[in-house]
Amino acid sequence: MAVTTTWKVLDMKHNPADGGVLEVKWELRASADTGETAVEGGELKIDSYDPSSPNFIPFANLTEETVLNWVWEDLGDKKAEIEQDRTDKVNAQIARNASEATGLPWSN
Repeated sequence: MAVTTTWKVLDMKHNPADGGVLEVKWELRASADTGETAVEGGELKIDSYDPSSPNFIPFANLTEETVLNWVWEDLGDKKAEIEQDRTDKVNAQIARNASEATGLPWSN
């Protein structure tokens, strides 16, 4: 059973005056096609930004891919650890569900 991991930006706190991002709320969801899921979430706090920098991207021009790259850069090696941990949790759910059954012995 393959487990799929999906990263998502849930929300961002920003400064409307200059378009600078102050905080990113993110989620990683691992799921199997049989319905088992495991979720991890967190926040990336951005202490400072420079609107005059040539690399600055104002809030209105950001893409989810760009923001997720910020999150992944901040997480570093922990990104792979989080993905593996959530995948392991889904696989454990799959194994547990495969060894359990429901029903009543007296009804067919």
